[in-house]
Amino acid sequence: MVSARTFIVSLAAVTCAFAQSEQRLASNSFTPSPTPKPDASAAIKLTPEQRGDVYMARKMFREAIDSYRDGPQNSAVTWNKIGIAYHQLGDFGAARRNYEKAIKVDKKYADAVNNLGTVYYAEKRYKNAISRYRHALDLKPDTASFWSNLGTAYYSRGKFPQMTAAYEKALSIDPDVFEHRGVVGTELQDRSVTDRARYHYEMARMYAKSGKNELALQYLRKSLEEGLKDKVKMTSVPEFAGLRETPEFQELMTLEPRVL
Repeated sequence: MVSARTFIVSLAAVTCAFAQSEQRLASNSFTPSPTPKPDASAAIKLTPEQRGDVYMARKMFREAIDSYRDGPQNSAVTWNKIGIAYHQLGDFGAARRNYEKAIKVDKKYADAVNNLGTVYYAEKRYKNAISRYRHALDLKPDTASFWSNLGTAYYSRGKFPQMTAAYEKALSIDPDVFEHRGVVGTELQDRSVTDRARYHYEMARMYAKSGKNELALQYLRKSLEEGLKDKVKMTSVPEFAGLRETPEFQELMTLEPRVL
């Protein structure tokens, strides 16, 4: 049996040891770890192409061109991006020359073929644009933006059934293809048209046919605001059958057409 005196001495020793242990733990817990000094060698170094991409995102197109030119001369991607930068500056001649350089480096580079088509489209050479878009689709058939561009070119030639077919194909690949924005990337998507009222009406028909009623109504409103006057057509085409009884559609029919 442990005597009372022995127990008290043992308890005192344990208490003292516990207190010392707690003190050490507290000291360890609140002593901050030394902050490591930054290693200059670990700093990220951007390639010329990456710097160019940053400038493109900032819409600093001339700076982007200079950066891309510092990159490899045998890169189809680099020449294509230089073409896009010139395209954004409105210099279609320089854009075309750089797209052609990209294709010369890689004849199967579909993005550059498509982008060359957008130059022809901007110059209103719609047959040439259609030819390039179709060639790009031969190389990359499941690219929604290529189908979108093809449809827009058909629209500009008044070929509305072909436009609708191309747009529906684009929509089946990417349901948001017509809502994308931005200039960074390797493929261009052209939406510039002359008769915007008719264009937005055709877009509304396409969206209604695919069951996207909210977007269909948005584009119907745009077509009216841009001068479309034939409301009778809206009430008779089969694509709008599912919309005619909705309050939103009926409200549109009461609006007077106006041009923004």
